[in-house]
Amino acid sequence: MIHNRCHSMLGFETNIIGGSEMTAETMGEFTPRTGGFGPTDARERNFFLALLIGIWIGVIGGFGTDILDHIKTGAPAYPPIVHVHAATFSAWLLLLSVQIVLIRGGHRALHRRLGMAAAFMIPAMLVLGFAASWVSHVARYTPEMPHTAFFSIEIGSLLSFGGLAGAGLWLRKSPAGHKRLMLLSTLSLSAAGFARLWDYVVGDLLGDGYWPFFIEFYLGADLLVLALGIHDLVRHRRLHPVYLAGVCWILVIQFGDTGLYFSPAWRAFAPHLIGH
Repeated sequence: MIHNRCHSMLGFETNIIGGSEMTAETMGEFTPRTGGFGPTDARERNFFLALLIGIWIGVIGGFGTDILDHIKTGAPAYPPIVHVHAATFSAWLLLLSVQIVLIRGGHRALHRRLGMAAAFMIPAMLVLGFAASWVSHVARYTPEMPHTAFFSIEIGSLLSFGGLAGAGLWLRKSPAGHKRLMLLSTLSLSAAGFARLWDYVVGDLLGDGYWPFFIEFYLGADLLVLALGIHDLVRHRRLHPVYLAGVCWILVIQFGDTGLYFSPAWRAFAPHLIGH
């Protein structure tokens, strides 16, 4: 059933090419290509703004506590590439925020022009994300605690973000689908922030193993993904096809990269990725 739904998305809105609507709130006029999702009202605009605020809370709260712990424990400084990666992701969140504000203010032309920045930022974020991960693993590698198995989670997050954000740009002339994909892509990449915040709150209460790890790392971001679906069911009486396809993409990657993380074969192979 789920496979059939995911498969049916492959042909969805394939005729939508061109334009430059970027991110979150490209709402407004109804068109058949939005899948029947009608004009956006103040409640929907406020919901997407609240979703964005939730992302900021997860990212600032999670990485903020991580930075404070890093300072308190006197841990070695982060490699420079990590700071560049963090700055680029922060710039993405700022761009998403500005785009929402522009649409709320009715500045659609500026929204479209500024949205072209995403076409350059997405590949840069993918390259910098992997580079930061690789350099960090090289810097802290020890045979006793190699940590390199976590490559699967980091690569999975980048794949999830890249696929969803790229699809969001492709469907930039379909406001309802476009804004959902851009938010889902940002949520998939912000899971690391939520995971740090969740770990700070519950500590080791969840224990070890596949499901405790999955819950600790993905629950925070996935709850906001779920909130988007509940909103659509309440507001539109159904789920948008793009949302269904995006959730399928996210879950397949999350279940897959977590399974890989716990795979003995992957744990034996992963150190070779950094020359060990």
